[in-house]
Amino acid sequence: MEGALDFIKMALNKREEENLSPLAVLSSKCLRREYEEGRDLGYRQDFSIDVDRILYSLAYTRYIDKTQVFYLIKNDHITHRVLHVQLVSKIARTIGRFLGLNEDLIEAISLGHDIGHTPFGHDGERFLSEICEENRIGYFLHNVQSVQFLDKVERKGKGWNLSLQTLDGILCHDGEIHNQSLAPQRKKNFDTLEQEMAVKKKDPDTKLVPMTLEGCVVRIADTISYIGRDIEDAIRLNLIKRTDIPHESIKILGNTNGTITYNLVTDVIKNSFQNTSIAFSNEVSEALKRIKTFNMERIYLNPKIKTHQDVIKKLFKILFEKYLSDIEKDNRQSVIFINYLEDMSKDYIENHKKEEIVRDFIAGMTDQYFLRQCPKDMRPVPETR
Repeated sequence: MEGALDFIKMALNKREEENLSPLAVLSSKCLRREYEEGRDLGYRQDFSIDVDRILYSLAYTRYIDKTQVFYLIKNDHITHRVLHVQLVSKIARTIGRFLGLNEDLIEAISLGHDIGHTPFGHDGERFLSEICEENRIGYFLHNVQSVQFLDKVERKGKGWNLSLQTLDGILCHDGEIHNQSLAPQRKKNFDTLEQEMAVKKKDPDTKLVPMTLEGCVVRIADTISYIGRDIEDAIRLNLIKRTDIPHESIKILGNTNGTITYNLVTDVIKNSFQNTSIAFSNEVSEALKRIKTFNMERIYLNPKIKTHQDVIKKLFKILFEKYLSDIEKDNRQSVIFINYLEDMSKDYIENHKKEEIVRDFIAGMTDQYFLRQCPKDMRPVPETR
């Protein structure tokens, strides 16, 4: 039976060689930091292993209660982070299939790309980044933290030994940056990964580009997945009306999430087929850029969804200072010891400053777990909409 499974794996790898684009990354070209004894006997293809490891990670489980855009709002139909990454995966794999790319690699990057997000979305990310900078451990960025979780924190500090191609795609996803065209920077290694993470933590404006076309597809799909979905959520919460969407963009992309997504995906496929880059047409790129500007002004910066911002910011600082003090005092009754550091590997503890340990603990929290750690009299009450 073992020989039959090996034969099937060889056949699958052969099928990739025959059917995928010459620009795709073959599973046989997967690069890992550490060789794993006996892995050559496994029958799963390498990037499929990455997918499974991410799906079974504790950090992936916590996606279920992580804010996408709107937090402290009781509404069962608002997008949370777990749905967002699934949408990214579906959209990216659709594009990848038509372009002849490796769908396993695309899925691994998609499912892992936001694992480093803090509770309370980009607001939480900003608050934690300010604290990290004050404590001289560099800026906090969720894409850097996603690699940190999967590579250094998971499995009690052992990490998952994911492939370079997967970790690079996660680090370089930067879905908020607008690119009409994105071509991979292929010649990278694990030293490059570490260097890019270090540079990004020093200068958040540093532009990083994935090393694979698969990574470029995920980065584009990230934008496609949230742009129309956030509009639908905002309409559902009565923040905007459908008629508010820029008319020039409606003429090209439509005015619903379904039509916007379909038209963006179709345009990407048409303009990227048998191409060395992933690209939008000029017309569609400009239409998308207008909607991104609209979303930023009317949704993401809308004061109506920032009513709890000040108290959340205070709570981030309170928790950070509390856990830092608990580590310094060796308070073993603190949740940072009981729920995080217990049985953590010696390697993780010795190679991370106490401030970095607190950063990792808070960043990994779900929204509700975060609130449960806060003083009861300071916890904001969710609104029903």
